[in-house]
Amino acid sequence: MTLPVLILTIILSLLKLLVTCLPTDAVNWIMSKFKIHSEISDANSIITFDGKRLEGEDKIQVINYFNEAKFLKKNHIFPGNEQLFLHPENSGTPIVIDTKRGKNDVRLFVYSYNDHVDVVKQYKKKVVAYSLLSESLQESTIPVIRDLA
Repeated sequence: MTLPVLILTIILSLLKLLVTCLPTDAVNWIMSKFKIHSEISDANSIITFDGKRLEGEDKIQVINYFNEAKFLKKNHIFPGNEQLFLHPENSGTPIVIDTKRGKNDVRLFVYSYNDHVDVVKQYKKKVVAYSLLSESLQESTIPVIRDLA
């Protein structure tokens, strides 16, 4: 009777050690699965603004600005009510980013304001909205977007 209890105690102790002392890479991988504002890559992204596709340096610049943006807060909206989320001072022309995250297609609508940036993220059949702080995206320093706006 003591042998099964001893083996069970050793197994539970090893399991506890494994769970509480995960390597940094494993923790970062787990955390990235639950991130709302995840980074996008240049290779599998298509960026459009006002129906025009951004290419080359402008595309890379928008991706860098988006990746460097600081997460402010999550906003609660329901699917189909994306327009209720937007502020009235918005011109209504978002930057649309189509990308892949793993096997899933993700569509991001990026709306710039003077004090923050709103993002509506659509993936699978879910809609998530959140706000970012990015002076570069807020000021529309991207030449193509500034010329079109």
